[in-house]
Amino acid sequence: MARDILIRGTGEIASAIACHLTWAGCRVALQSSRPPIAIRRRMAFSDAYFQGTAELEGLCARRLGDARSMGLAWDAGEVPLLAMEFQAALGARPWAVLVDARMNKQQAPEPQIGLAPLVIGMGPGCAIGVNVDVAVETSWDQLGQVVRRGSTLMLAGEPRAVLGQARSRFRYAPVAGILRSEAAIGQRVREGQVVARIGDAVVRALFDGIVRGLTHDGVPVEKGNKIAEIDPRPGEVKLAGIDERPRRLAEAVTSIVLG
Repeated sequence: MARDILIRGTGEIASAIACHLTWAGCRVALQSSRPPIAIRRRMAFSDAYFQGTAELEGLCARRLGDARSMGLAWDAGEVPLLAMEFQAALGARPWAVLVDARMNKQQAPEPQIGLAPLVIGMGPGCAIGVNVDVAVETSWDQLGQVVRRGSTLMLAGEPRAVLGQARSRFRYAPVAGILRSEAAIGQRVREGQVVARIGDAVVRALFDGIVRGLTHDGVPVEKGNKIAEIDPRPGEVKLAGIDERPRRLAEAVTSIVLG
Protein backbone atom coordinates (compact mmCIF):
# COMPACT_ATOMS: atom_id res chain seq x y z
CA MET A 1 0.00 0.00 0.00
CA ALA A 2 1.38 3.41 -0.97
CA ARG A 3 2.62 5.68 1.79
CA ASP A 4 1.06 9.15 1.76
CA ILE A 5 3.74 11.77 2.42
CA LEU A 6 3.45 15.54 2.87
CA ILE A 7 6.55 17.66 2.18
CA ARG A 8 6.76 21.21 3.45
CA GLY A 9 8.56 23.34 0.84
CA THR A 10 8.92 23.47 -2.93
CA GLY A 11 12.62 24.23 -3.45
CA GLU A 12 15.26 22.01 -5.00
CA ILE A 13 15.67 19.79 -1.94
CA ALA A 14 11.94 19.37 -1.30
CA SER A 15 11.44 18.68 -5.01
CA ALA A 16 14.24 16.10 -5.19
CA ILE A 17 12.73 14.32 -2.18
CA ALA A 18 9.33 14.35 -3.89
CA CYS A 19 10.82 12.78 -7.01
CA HIS A 20 12.70 10.02 -5.19
CA LEU A 21 9.76 9.10 -2.98
CA THR A 22 7.43 9.06 -5.98
CA TRP A 23 9.82 6.76 -7.84
CA ALA A 24 9.82 4.54 -4.73
CA GLY A 25 6.05 4.12 -5.00
CA CYS A 26 4.91 6.69 -2.42
CA ARG A 27 2.09 9.19 -2.92
CA VAL A 28 3.67 12.57 -2.30
CA ALA A 29 2.35 16.13 -2.02
CA LEU A 30 4.26 19.39 -1.63
CA GLN A 31 2.88 22.28 0.43
CA SER A 32 3.48 26.03 0.24
CA SER A 33 1.37 28.71 1.89
CA ARG A 34 3.07 31.62 0.11
CA PRO A 35 4.74 32.33 -3.24
CA PRO A 36 8.06 30.43 -3.11
CA ILE A 37 11.30 32.41 -3.00
CA ALA A 38 13.24 29.41 -4.39
CA ILE A 39 16.08 30.51 -6.68
CA ARG A 40 17.14 27.31 -8.52
CA ARG A 41 13.75 27.06 -10.14
CA ARG A 42 14.78 24.80 -13.03
CA MET A 43 15.85 22.29 -10.37
CA ALA A 44 12.55 22.44 -8.48
CA PHE A 45 8.79 22.21 -8.75
CA SER A 46 8.36 25.71 -7.30
CA ASP A 47 7.21 27.32 -10.57
CA ALA A 48 4.06 25.18 -10.47
CA TYR A 49 2.88 27.64 -7.83
CA PHE A 50 2.92 30.41 -10.46
CA GLN A 51 2.33 28.56 -13.74
CA GLY A 52 0.02 25.75 -12.61
CA THR A 53 2.45 22.98 -13.57
CA ALA A 54 6.21 22.39 -13.57
CA GLU A 55 8.35 19.45 -14.67
CA LEU A 56 11.44 17.93 -13.07
CA GLU A 57 13.20 14.74 -14.14
CA GLY A 58 10.17 13.52 -16.09
CA LEU A 59 7.65 14.18 -13.31
CA CYS A 60 4.99 16.87 -13.35
CA ALA A 61 3.88 18.86 -10.31
CA ARG A 62 0.42 20.46 -10.43
CA ARG A 63 -0.76 23.34 -8.26
CA LEU A 64 -3.94 22.54 -6.36
CA GLY A 65 -6.02 24.96 -4.33
CA ASP A 66 -8.34 22.16 -3.23
CA ALA A 67 -6.87 19.12 -1.53
CA ARG A 68 -9.81 16.99 -2.69
CA SER A 69 -8.16 16.87 -6.13
CA MET A 70 -5.05 15.08 -4.88
CA GLY A 71 -6.35 11.66 -5.85
CA LEU A 72 -6.82 12.72 -9.46
CA ALA A 73 -3.28 14.12 -9.58
CA TRP A 74 -1.82 10.93 -8.12
CA ASP A 75 -3.82 8.81 -10.56
CA ALA A 76 -2.29 10.86 -13.38
CA GLY A 77 1.21 10.24 -12.02
CA GLU A 78 1.59 13.86 -10.89
CA VAL A 79 2.89 15.45 -7.70
CA PRO A 80 0.27 17.76 -6.14
CA LEU A 81 1.53 21.13 -4.94
CA LEU A 82 -0.91 22.24 -2.26
CA ALA A 83 -1.05 26.05 -2.39
CA MET A 84 -2.69 26.51 1.00
CA GLU A 85 -1.95 27.00 4.67
CA PHE A 86 -0.05 24.18 6.32
CA GLN A 87 -2.84 23.24 8.71
CA ALA A 88 -5.28 22.86 5.81
CA ALA A 89 -2.86 20.61 3.93
CA LEU A 90 -2.07 18.63 7.08
CA GLY A 91 -5.75 17.99 7.73
CA ALA A 92 -6.48 16.91 4.16
CA ARG A 93 -5.71 13.26 4.88
CA PRO A 94 -3.96 11.01 7.42
CA TRP A 95 -0.36 11.45 6.27
CA ALA A 96 2.02 8.62 7.13
CA VAL A 97 5.09 10.87 6.96
CA LEU A 98 5.72 14.61 7.25
CA VAL A 99 8.99 15.95 5.81
CA ASP A 100 9.98 19.50 6.71
CA ALA A 101 12.16 20.55 3.77
CA ARG A 102 11.63 24.30 4.02
CA MET A 103 15.36 24.72 4.74
CA ASN A 104 15.02 27.78 6.95
CA LYS A 105 18.60 27.79 8.21
CA GLN A 106 18.16 30.82 10.45
CA GLN A 107 15.23 29.54 12.51
CA ALA A 108 14.70 26.17 14.21
CA PRO A 109 11.58 24.28 13.06
CA GLU A 110 8.61 24.49 15.40
CA PRO A 111 7.68 21.28 17.31
CA GLN A 112 6.01 18.94 14.80
CA ILE A 113 6.15 15.60 16.59
CA GLY A 114 2.76 13.91 16.47
CA LEU A 115 1.55 15.72 13.34
CA ALA A 116 2.25 12.43 11.50
CA PRO A 117 3.46 9.00 12.66
CA LEU A 118 6.93 9.94 11.35
CA VAL A 119 8.28 13.50 11.15
CA ILE A 120 11.57 14.05 9.31
CA GLY A 121 13.54 17.29 9.62
CA MET A 122 16.26 18.67 7.37
CA GLY A 123 19.36 20.60 8.39
CA PRO A 124 20.14 22.97 11.30
CA GLY A 125 17.78 23.34 14.24
CA CYS A 126 16.43 19.80 14.31
CA ALA A 127 16.35 18.17 17.75
CA ILE A 128 15.30 14.54 17.90
CA GLY A 129 12.37 14.02 20.24
CA VAL A 130 11.85 17.77 20.53
CA ASN A 131 10.68 19.04 17.16
CA VAL A 132 11.20 16.02 14.84
CA ASP A 133 11.47 12.23 15.09
CA VAL A 134 14.51 11.87 12.84
CA ALA A 135 16.61 14.29 10.80
CA VAL A 136 19.07 14.50 7.92
CA GLU A 137 22.25 16.58 7.88
CA THR A 138 22.38 19.00 4.95
CA SER A 139 25.91 20.44 5.32
CA TRP A 140 28.57 19.14 2.94
CA ASP A 141 30.66 17.93 5.91
CA GLN A 142 28.08 15.30 6.88
CA LEU A 143 25.79 15.43 3.86
CA GLY A 144 22.96 12.91 4.03
CA GLN A 145 23.85 11.54 7.45
CA VAL A 146 20.75 10.34 9.30
CA VAL A 147 20.42 11.68 12.85
CA ARG A 148 18.33 9.56 15.24
CA ARG A 149 19.45 11.04 18.56
CA GLY A 150 20.62 14.45 19.70
CA SER A 151 20.56 17.38 17.30
CA THR A 152 21.74 18.28 13.83
CA LEU A 153 24.81 20.46 13.30
CA MET A 154 24.50 24.17 13.88
CA LEU A 155 24.72 26.49 10.89
CA ALA A 156 28.38 27.32 10.36
CA GLY A 157 30.89 28.24 7.70
CA GLU A 158 30.61 29.63 4.20
CA PRO A 159 29.15 28.13 1.01
CA ARG A 160 31.54 25.94 -0.95
CA ALA A 161 33.81 28.03 -3.16
CA VAL A 162 33.49 27.76 -6.94
CA LEU A 163 36.48 29.18 -8.83
CA GLY A 164 37.21 31.33 -5.79
CA GLN A 165 33.63 32.58 -5.38
CA ALA A 166 31.80 31.46 -2.21
CA ARG A 167 29.33 33.78 -0.44
CA SER A 168 29.72 36.19 -3.36
CA ARG A 169 27.87 33.74 -5.62
CA PHE A 170 24.63 34.47 -3.80
CA ARG A 171 22.74 37.72 -3.74
CA TYR A 172 20.43 38.65 -0.90
CA ALA A 173 17.52 41.05 -0.70
CA PRO A 174 18.84 44.39 0.63
CA VAL A 175 15.30 45.46 1.59
CA ALA A 176 11.84 43.95 1.87
CA GLY A 177 9.48 44.37 -1.05
CA ILE A 178 8.37 42.96 -4.39
CA LEU A 179 11.18 41.48 -6.46
CA ARG A 180 11.35 42.49 -10.11
CA SER A 181 13.77 40.38 -12.12
CA GLU A 182 15.93 41.95 -14.81
CA ALA A 183 17.69 38.74 -15.83
CA ALA A 184 16.75 35.11 -16.44
CA ILE A 185 18.12 31.78 -15.34
CA GLY A 186 20.74 30.69 -17.87
CA GLN A 187 21.60 34.27 -18.89
CA ARG A 188 25.22 35.39 -18.92
CA VAL A 189 25.85 38.55 -16.93
CA ARG A 190 28.78 40.88 -16.42
CA GLU A 191 30.17 42.24 -13.17
CA GLY A 192 27.94 45.08 -11.98
CA GLN A 193 24.98 44.11 -14.16
CA VAL A 194 21.58 44.47 -12.50
CA VAL A 195 19.82 41.12 -12.09
CA ALA A 196 16.87 42.29 -9.97
CA ARG A 197 15.27 45.29 -8.32
CA ILE A 198 13.27 45.60 -5.11
CA GLY A 199 11.67 49.00 -5.10
CA ASP A 200 14.50 51.49 -5.53
CA ALA A 201 17.16 48.98 -4.45
CA VAL A 202 19.19 47.17 -7.09
CA VAL A 203 20.82 43.74 -6.92
CA ARG A 204 23.92 43.36 -9.10
CA ALA A 205 26.21 40.54 -10.15
CA LEU A 206 29.54 40.78 -8.33
CA PHE A 207 31.51 39.08 -11.12
CA ASP A 208 31.09 37.78 -14.67
CA GLY A 209 29.10 34.55 -14.81
CA ILE A 210 25.79 32.89 -15.52
CA VAL A 211 22.53 33.25 -13.61
CA ARG A 212 22.00 29.85 -12.00
CA GLY A 213 19.16 30.88 -9.74
CA LEU A 214 16.71 33.75 -9.41
CA THR A 215 13.52 34.17 -7.40
CA HIS A 216 10.39 34.37 -9.54
CA ASP A 217 9.41 37.84 -10.70
CA GLY A 218 6.75 39.54 -8.59
CA VAL A 219 7.37 37.57 -5.37
CA PRO A 220 7.35 39.43 -2.04
CA VAL A 221 10.69 38.99 -0.25
CA GLU A 222 12.04 39.88 3.15
CA LYS A 223 15.32 41.66 3.79
CA GLY A 224 18.09 39.04 3.82
CA ASN A 225 16.26 36.46 1.70
CA LYS A 226 18.50 34.66 -0.80
CA ILE A 227 17.17 35.81 -4.16
CA ALA A 228 19.81 35.08 -6.82
CA GLU A 229 22.86 32.98 -7.62
CA ILE A 230 25.57 33.82 -10.11
CA ASP A 231 27.93 31.01 -11.10
CA PRO A 232 31.39 31.74 -12.59
CA ARG A 233 31.27 28.64 -14.86
CA PRO A 234 29.20 29.50 -17.96
CA GLY A 235 28.75 26.42 -20.12
CA GLU A 236 29.71 24.04 -17.33
CA VAL A 237 27.29 24.53 -14.45
CA LYS A 238 24.14 22.41 -14.13
CA LEU A 239 21.03 24.57 -14.47
CA ALA A 240 18.21 22.01 -14.55
CA GLY A 241 17.38 18.65 -13.03
CA ILE A 242 18.40 17.18 -9.69
CA ASP A 243 21.91 18.15 -8.59
CA GLU A 244 24.25 16.12 -6.36
CA ARG A 245 23.36 17.65 -2.98
CA PRO A 246 19.56 17.39 -3.36
CA ARG A 247 19.95 13.87 -4.75
CA ARG A 248 21.97 12.65 -1.79
CA LEU A 249 19.52 14.23 0.66
CA ALA A 250 16.58 12.70 -1.18
CA GLU A 251 18.24 9.29 -1.06
CA ALA A 252 18.68 9.66 2.71
CA VAL A 253 15.03 10.58 3.25
CA THR A 254 13.90 7.71 1.02
CA SER A 255 15.99 5.26 3.06
CA ILE A 256 14.31 6.49 6.26
CA VAL A 257 10.81 6.21 4.82
CA LEU A 258 11.32 2.76 3.32
CA GLY A 259 13.12 1.67 6.47
